Amino acid sequence: MDYLNDLNEAQRQAVVDINGPALVIAGAGSGKTRVLTYRIAHLLKLGIRPDTILALTFTNKAAREMKDRIIRIAGYDSARYLWMGTFHSMFARILRIESSLLGYPADYTIYDTQDSRNLIKTIIKELELDNKIYIAAEIQGRISTAKNNLITAEAYANNPGITENDRRTRRERISDIFKIYSARCYKAGAMDFDDLLLNINILFRDFEDIRKKYQKQFRYILVDEYQDTNYVQYLIVKHLAEEHRNIFVVGDDAQSIYSFRGARIENILTFKNDYSDYTLYKLEQNYRSTQNIVNAANSLIARNTGQISKKVFSKKETGNKISIISAQTDMEEGFIISNSIFDTILEKQLAYSNFSILYRTNAQSRIFEEALRKRNIPYKIYGSLSFFQRKEIKDILAYCRLIINPKDDEALKRIINYPTRGIGKTTIQKIENHTNQHGISMWEIVSKPGDYEVLLNQGTKTRLKNFATIINDFISETGKSDAYDLVFRIASETGILKELYNSNSPEELSKYENIQELLNGIREFISSPEQESRFISLGEYLQNVSLLTNADNEKDDDKNKVTIMTVHSAKGLEFKYVYIAGMEEDLFPSVLSASNQKELEEERRLFYVAITRAKEQVTVSYTHSRFRWGVLNYCKPSRFLNEIDKNYLDWPGENNRLNNMHQLDDLFPRQRSRKRGIIHSATNTNSFVGKKLVRVKESDHNLRIPDDFRASDPLDIQTGMVVEHIRFGKGKVINLDGKPPNIKATVFFHSHGQKQLLLKFAKLKIL
Repeated sequence: MDYLNDLNEAQRQAVVDINGPALVIAGAGSGKTRVLTYRIAHLLKLGIRPDTILALTFTNKAAREMKDRIIRIAGYDSARYLWMGTFHSMFARILRIESSLLGYPADYTIYDTQDSRNLIKTIIKELELDNKIYIAAEIQGRISTAKNNLITAEAYANNPGITENDRRTRRERISDIFKIYSARCYKAGAMDFDDLLLNINILFRDFEDIRKKYQKQFRYILVDEYQDTNYVQYLIVKHLAEEHRNIFVVGDDAQSIYSFRGARIENILTFKNDYSDYTLYKLEQNYRSTQNIVNAANSLIARNTGQISKKVFSKKETGNKISIISAQTDMEEGFIISNSIFDTILEKQLAYSNFSILYRTNAQSRIFEEALRKRNIPYKIYGSLSFFQRKEIKDILAYCRLIINPKDDEALKRIINYPTRGIGKTTIQKIENHTNQHGISMWEIVSKPGDYEVLLNQGTKTRLKNFATIINDFISETGKSDAYDLVFRIASETGILKELYNSNSPEELSKYENIQELLNGIREFISSPEQESRFISLGEYLQNVSLLTNADNEKDDDKNKVTIMTVHSAKGLEFKYVYIAGMEEDLFPSVLSASNQKELEEERRLFYVAITRAKEQVTVSYTHSRFRWGVLNYCKPSRFLNEIDKNYLDWPGENNRLNNMHQLDDLFPRQRSRKRGIIHSATNTNSFVGKKLVRVKESDHNLRIPDDFRASDPLDIQTGMVVEHIRFGKGKVINLDGKPPNIKATVFFHSHGQKQLLLKFAKLKIL
C-alpha cells in the first residue's frame, strides 16, 4: 500500500476508514480530489467489487481525471467496472435498464436544452399565446425548477400557490404548457436532463423492489462537491445509502456558490442530521496558495455565520500580500491590469496561461478583451462566449452592419425577424432563392416588395415594407446622429431592450446587461481624448469593432493564453496570478444580494473562491466610476475588502480612500430602479458630455471642481512636477512609464497616497 504514503495524516484517515457515513470538509487546495480518488482505489485494492461502488461527480472531466488516477493505482481491470460519472450519466444508465417500468423505451432520447426550448416554443405557438409574455427560455427555467423540486406537471397544476403566482405574472397557462410538454416528451420516448433525476426518484418511490435492488448493489457511495447538490440529487443519494450507510461525501461549505442553479448549502451543513453516527474529517492544509493568500481568505470567510468550522493553513512561503489597486474608470482598470500582466510576463518570463482575470458578471469582459488586445496579449474566455460573439451583441451589430451596408445579406437574414415581426422562414427563403437566381441583394426586394407581386402576398409585403421603413429611418440618421445615439436608438426603437427588460429570466437579464455594456463601450470610444470631441459616425465605430473582432481569428496555442472569466466559472481552477476586478458595492456583492443576509453570505463565499484560485499573487481592483448606459456613476469599494485582515493587504492610502468613497456615497446618492436594481446617477452627479466634465454642486473641497480648472497637456507633464487632480487634490509625479499616447504616471497625492494614472484620461493640472 505504498500509494498511501502520498497522503498526509488527515487525508490518510479519510481514505482508510471505509465503513459508515463520512463527511470530508475540504478547504480550498487541500487535496479533495486526491482523497476521493485514493479512497476508491483503496476500496478496489481491498477487493471490493467495482460494480458495487457508485461515485458521483458534477462534470465528466472530473470523472475522467479521477478514473485515470484510479487506473494508475488499482489497474484498468479493476477500475473499468466502476459506476463512476456525473449524476445525470449514472442515473440515465439505470433508467436505460429500468425504463420499461415507467413506460419509456430502453433507447429513449435525451433532449438537450435547445431541443426542450424548441418544443416549448412550438407549444406556445400552438396555444396561440403571446411569446413576449410566454418566453420559451423562462418557461423552460420554470419547468426545470419544478422538476428539481420533484414537482411533476400534474402536481404543478394542482398547487394553488404556484398557479396563483403564475396568474399574478399573467402567465396562468404555464401549467398547460408543462402538461403538454411532458406528454409530448413521453409520446416521443424522450427525457430532458431534469427528467433523468425526476424519473429516478419516481422509479425508487413507486417500485420498492427496484429501489432495494440498487440499495443492495451499491455498498459504497461517494459524492464529490456535495455542497453543490440540489434537492432531487440529495434525495436520490439518501435513498441509495439506506441499506449499507457507507456514504462518503466530500465538499466545502465555504465554496457553495450555485444556489441560482438550485444547489442547497443545507445539504452539507445538515449532513449530521441524516447520519448521526457520521465521522467528520477536515482537510485543512492548503497545498496551492501562499500563507498570505490563505490567511486573507480565512479572515474573509470567518464573517459568515452558516458554515462548518475549520482553520485552513499553508506551509508554503509567506508570499506577497493581496494587492489592492484603484482606477478612475473601468476602462483604466482594464488598462492597469493588462499592463500589470504584460510587465510581469516580461519580468518573470512566465507563460500567459499563468494569469487569470476574474469578474462578477459576464458583461465586464468587454473592457478586458479590448485592453488585452491592445497589448497583443492572447486570451480566452472560459465558460462563455467572447463578448462580441454573444447573440445579443451580434444582433445589435447586425443592425449596424445593414444600416451601413444594405447589401449585407447575412446581417439582414439575422435581424429581419428579430424582434419578432411576422416575417417567417418561408418568406426569407423565397427572397433568398430569388436573389441568388438574379444576382441582386435581398435588400432590393425587402426595400421594394411591391415590385415582386408573384413572389410575395399582400400581408408579407406590408411586413417587409414596415421593416424597410425602420432601417431606412436609421440610414437617414447616419450623418446626423453619432454612433452612441444611433445604436441606442436601434436597441430601443426595434424593441430589443424592451423585450429583454420585461423578462424576469436571469438569462435575459444578462443579455440586457451586455447590451448596456456595449453602449458603455461606444460612449467611451466617442468621448475618449484621442477623438478630440469630433463627430464619430456609426461607420467609424463599426470599423473599430471589426478590427477588434478580427483578432479572434488568430491561430495561436489555445493553452497559452490569459484566461478571463466569471468567478463562478473559475471554481475548481487555479493560476499563479489572479486578478479580481470590479470589487465595488452593487457589483460585488451584487446589488440584488446586498440586502439579503443569506445571499450576501453566498456573495462572500464567491469572493473566497476567487481569492483561493491563486497560487502566488492576488490583485484586487475597483474603480471610482463606471459607465452604466452611457452615464458615469460613482462607485465605492466593496465591503468585502474591509472584511479582510489588513495584515494581509497591500492597500496604499487605504483609510483616506475609504473615507473619501463614503463621502462620495453621501454626496452622490444613487437611485435604484425597483424593477431591476439598476443604478442610475442622481441628478447632481458628474457626467461626461463628449470631453466636458459638468460641474457638480457639492461642498467637499477635495471633490470641488473650480471654475478655472483646466487640465494640462499630458505631454507637458514631467517627473518631479507638482500637479492637481480634480478628486485627489495636490500630488507629485514620481515616475512616468510608457510612450504617447499611453503614458502612465505614478503620482503621490498628499491625501490619497500613491496612485497610477493613465495621463490621457487623468486630467492633471500642472501647478
